[in-house]
Amino acid sequence: MLEAVVFLIIGLVFLVWSADKLVYGSAALARNFGISPLVIGMTILAMGSSAPEMMVSATAALEGKTDTAVGNVLGSNIANIALILGITAMIKPLSISSAVLRRELPLMVAVTLIAGLILWDSHLGFY
Repeated sequence: MLEAVVFLIIGLVFLVWSADKLVYGSAALARNFGISPLVIGMTILAMGSSAPEMMVSATAALEGKTDTAVGNVLGSNIANIALILGITAMIKPLSISSAVLRRELPLMVAVTLIAGLILWDSHLGFY
């Protein structure tokens, strides 16, 4: 039992250290290519927040549990939109230009409807 706890602590230390090095190196590389700090931060945040979902979905798909993989992806997207964007909007109201709303809202509704049609029969297949 003690050995397992020690290995867990060592693993967490290496995880934090390697994540720090990855973020620092990625940000430095992006800066060298002239990418804005906003894009760097959003990309690193997106990859960091999506990594657990990607791992769970990949593991579930490899084990043949596609319902778990699809549910994980949909649930993660709903939680990110509803919780993160909702909490952010409660702290500081977001100003959105009408041009962005006219362009993005129909696309989001269309993608939602397509996903609903694809999953209508509770089966996600190749076709």
